[in-house]
Amino acid sequence: MNKNKITLSLAAALTLGMSANTMAAGFQLAEYSATGLGRAFAGEAAMADNAGAQFRNPAMLTYLEGTQFSIGAIYVDPNIDVEGSVNGTQTKASNIANSAVIPNFYLSHQLNDKVFLGLAFGTNYGMETELAGDYQATQFGNQAKVMSIEINPNIAYKINEQFSVGGGIRYVMGEGHFGAAASSDMPLAPGVTVPKGADLKYMEGDDTAWGWQAGAAWQINENNRIGFNYRSEVELNLTGSASGAIYDLEALKKGKKPSASYAGSMALTLPATAEIASFHQLTNKVAVHASFNWTDWSSFDKLEAKIPSLYGNDPDLIKEENWEDNYRLAVGTTYQYTNKLVLRSGIAYDTSAVSDEHRTQTIPETDRLWLSMGAGYNWSQNLTLDASFTYIFAKDAPMNEVDPSLGQFKGETTGNVWLVGVQASYRF
Repeated sequence: MNKNKITLSLAAALTLGMSANTMAAGFQLAEYSATGLGRAFAGEAAMADNAGAQFRNPAMLTYLEGTQFSIGAIYVDPNIDVEGSVNGTQTKASNIANSAVIPNFYLSHQLNDKVFLGLAFGTNYGMETELAGDYQATQFGNQAKVMSIEINPNIAYKINEQFSVGGGIRYVMGEGHFGAAASSDMPLAPGVTVPKGADLKYMEGDDTAWGWQAGAAWQINENNRIGFNYRSEVELNLTGSASGAIYDLEALKKGKKPSASYAGSMALTLPATAEIASFHQLTNKVAVHASFNWTDWSSFDKLEAKIPSLYGNDPDLIKEENWEDNYRLAVGTTYQYTNKLVLRSGIAYDTSAVSDEHRTQTIPETDRLWLSMGAGYNWSQNLTLDASFTYIFAKDAPMNEVDPSLGQFKGETTGNVWLVGVQASYRF
């Protein structure tokens, strides 16, 4: 585990830090560039503003001349609350998701008239929630985190003036943890009581894995373009350790001495995604663009750990999730106000990856409405600066968690999110 930790820390330093907040469905991150943020990421698989285009469709590299690089960051400020009753007692947790910065870096190079190369540093998945110690339902889960960093080299080929294709490999470094704690002095077995605040279960681990992406672009005519992209599923096996009173009790049942930690692992699937997008230049100044996105969240049905010293080959069920596929629709506009200044706007609707009966407080997933605006300024012939702002309305959503040994939590999640992005792009 130490080797992966060192690798992950190095990659985090190279990408200027990392966020673990989720602003798209599930623990998916849409925030790959400030340019796209300004139009609510509408039309991304058909757009080629700068080198960041490759992250959503490597075929768009064929629209980037010479050598270009882009660097930026998006600040995310979520305000997510959970409120309800646990076994008849009212409780509330405020601001359970931390604010953070999501950085990115992209490089593209035109090898010749047909072949284009690219390199992307970013992330597609990440989330972090933490419920305060005085919250009365922490036994259902008081913290959860998924963090990933992706290194993505790409290549694209221009078949002719109408068609381009592209693809790339994805090296994904991920880590995560999950925890549940006693919200009050809690009897686990005759003569065994867990004090308030003590971990019932806690586990952490990390892993690296490979994935791929492929895309295509069709330039229908001078003013209309369609793009398509597919990103593969990535299977992580987070290897690390587990601890907590429930595992200590399991050790005692098997006649073993409780340990500070127990070696184990947990499988985590980062789901496949697909996008179809379009770009339409209506006039010399006005363009519109749209996207339809799909994420295979139905592959995320449960969290299970393997702790051989306690359970042998049998899995330890951490939590049932029962998620379902998610869809996102976005529409945006671009207005060339002057030769130097471009204005952007967009609206998007992101459906929840979980139904009401399966929503949990550690990942309080719900529908979201995005309202975005942004601008780009050509500082010089080679340098472009972009800034954007988005407000996300998170739909109020009910929750109902029941566990035979822990009782019932019934409540609601509410919230909103602010995002601010900046980016600089340079063309050689």
